[in-house]
Amino acid sequence: MNMFDLSGKVAVVTGGSRGIGFGIAQALAGAGATIVIAATNVDQSADAVKQLEASGATAVSVPTDVSDPDAAQALVDETVGQFGRLDILVNNAGINIIKRPEDLTPDEWHQVLAVNLDGPFLCSRAAYPAMKAGGGGKVINIGSLMSIFGNAKASAYGASKGGVVQLTKALAIAWAADGIQVHAILPGWIDTDLTRGARQQLPGLEEVVQTRTPEGRWGVPSDLGGPAVFLASAASDFLTGTTLIVDGGFAAD
Repeated sequence: MNMFDLSGKVAVVTGGSRGIGFGIAQALAGAGATIVIAATNVDQSADAVKQLEASGATAVSVPTDVSDPDAAQALVDETVGQFGRLDILVNNAGINIIKRPEDLTPDEWHQVLAVNLDGPFLCSRAAYPAMKAGGGGKVINIGSLMSIFGNAKASAYGASKGGVVQLTKALAIAWAADGIQVHAILPGWIDTDLTRGARQQLPGLEEVVQTRTPEGRWGVPSDLGGPAVFLASAASDFLTGTTLIVDGGFAAD
């Protein structure tokens, strides 16, 4: 038996139309899973679906604002309605506002937490009944190195991602008896649209990351694919509440 085979499984990836989310979606599809892309940008989602289908995968998109409880529930309902099951949920959707805390408005603070922390809670909560009814499932929450490192211009982002780690542990304990394993992946510095924006706003970041990372490079979205497949597969059935750092050694230096 191939313990990494995801054939017959249905995976929802929030924020899966680009960046880390799309890299994970590609890897899960490559392992045999059917993919549901949940994102706000309809055009990007359609393009992501086309790319996945071109590789031989079954994929659809469902426009979703993960910070909206009704939208999170509708995402699960549509997935189960179309495919009859939900086995894997990757809570990847996230945003950042780069400002010092004294310059961050309360609305901006709540905006970041609504997507980054409320989103994983709402989507996981909505997915729970379907996973339990199906005999189990896998939830993978995407955190960040900002879950463990501080940054003067990422207070809301860091707080939200730290919350993701604690949410992961709570869900893992609550749902273990239902056969649902819950994990967090903490990506290091990955080359995405989000981090390209950060590099424009933070001079010198490119060089600092490259110098500090023992592997000597920025990560790419596909670097998250293997870890995600492992955590989504039967190979990790006796793991839960795990926080897996994928950062080229940045946190170890």
